[in-house]
Amino acid sequence: MTIARVLVRHELRMLASLVLWAARRTHGTAGGGRAFGYARGQGAMMFGFAFVCVVETLTMSVLLRDYPAVHRVWFALDVYTVLFVVALHAANVVRPHVLDSGSLRIRRAVHVDLRIPLEKISDVRRELRATHQRADGELDLAVGAQTSVTLELAEPVPHLTLLGRRRDIRLVRFHADDADGLVRAIRQARSALSPGCPLPRPPA
Repeated sequence: MTIARVLVRHELRMLASLVLWAARRTHGTAGGGRAFGYARGQGAMMFGFAFVCVVETLTMSVLLRDYPAVHRVWFALDVYTVLFVVALHAANVVRPHVLDSGSLRIRRAVHVDLRIPLEKISDVRRELRATHQRADGELDLAVGAQTSVTLELAEPVPHLTLLGRRRDIRLVRFHADDADGLVRAIRQARSALSPGCPLPRPPA
């Protein structure tokens, strides 16, 4: 698949998220999995950014009113930018993390959709981090520049980047609005899957 087709597909999925958001529906939860959101902490920031874009659109409309051709192009780009920002927030809302009886699906808008079998999880913990350094085998999915859950894997799982590059992941740091609840749910699901090999519990 060419880069152009990948980017077009990405944009269409973003716009489709607006439809799901308007309909108050979520993606990937129809099978009975438990959803855990992660967008609550960034909503104000995203809408603030959208507001700034609207102000810029109005300002440029005034400044370019004597140049109709340039004005039309700039206006179209500004409107699309506002739409893109809102669609990005919508994608984060309608594509939550999903935990079911066999796997954990970690997501970030339409950019990341990583399914991890529960039997490959060796440890999960509540860990708030505000700084991240890129490292081989690690995937950091920060929201508002922070992650709140750290997941260690017994063996790597494949992750495809937006442009199709494969990475083998052994550790994932991501954010969940209810990080404590998600950690407990993963531990319970993992213990139910392998009663004899429960995940180690954090120290009291």
